[in-house]
Amino acid sequence: MYDYDLLVVGSANADLVIGVERRPAAGETVLGGDLAVHPGGKGANQAVAAARLGARTALLARVGDDAHGRLLLDSLRAAGADTVGVLVGGAPTGVALITVDPGGDNSIVVSPGANAHLMPADISAAVSLFLASRVVSAQLEIPLETVVEVVRNLAEGSRFVLNPSPPRPLPSEVLAACDPLIVNEHEARVILGDSCVSEEPADWARLLLAKGPRSVVVTLGAEGALVCDSSGVTRVPSVRVDAVDTTGAGDAFTAALAWKLGSGSGLAEAAAYAARVGAAAVTKRGAQESYPTAAEVDAL
Repeated sequence: MYDYDLLVVGSANADLVIGVERRPAAGETVLGGDLAVHPGGKGANQAVAAARLGARTALLARVGDDAHGRLLLDSLRAAGADTVGVLVGGAPTGVALITVDPGGDNSIVVSPGANAHLMPADISAAVSLFLASRVVSAQLEIPLETVVEVVRNLAEGSRFVLNPSPPRPLPSEVLAACDPLIVNEHEARVILGDSCVSEEPADWARLLLAKGPRSVVVTLGAEGALVCDSSGVTRVPSVRVDAVDTTGAGDAFTAALAWKLGSGSGLAEAAAYAARVGAAAVTKRGAQESYPTAAEVDAL
């Protein structure tokens, strides 16, 4: 019996968000709206999204002993996520600087802060969390060597989900553990590198699968997603909504998919549910505060 449906290992940031009429070009200054501070970071986002859906969720991360760190801990606890694995201190809490245009599209710059101090030793010291978790999810806003240590500490029978964001080449040891590897179009191109010889997302999925993951999901925004495993490529449609802010929508998708896979859903079924969760998230501003409950997803 697992204590947790999902263990998220990753980043926790304070999101500093400004709405703009358009994002600035190089060397340009534009005026924006009022600054809003929200709890964010891909790891904390995933933990909050899963917990809000009803998953028994824990987060393994590091924050600073500061106001931003307390903001994140409060948000996680309010959503019902277990913060027993959140380490405090070592550096200031990570910060993401985000601009959002009227169409809901965003640009993000991240200062890692304490996230860069989540070390492999922190992972091996938390082995009890891995043994208690059905699914483990990670991203790349923490050191890559820490993600490698996550893979080495997976419990037998558990499942590993990776969203390689921000993208970088991945060691074969990490790729082989992914089930699935979840990428958007930009991330797919970076990871494929010179082997990205096609403009077709279905080909990207097949090429990524050939690199070693057990399964692959390519998210396509308003066009839905593609899921790929040994049985082939399947398209998952999107849900049409009026997007207000896309910040954190990919994290909501990943969390929902990871939870559903751990609950026994097939890859396509889990991705279809995750697409509904992501669609619900973009109809509200912010990241964590935009994440829906299971009832809200059912209503959508």
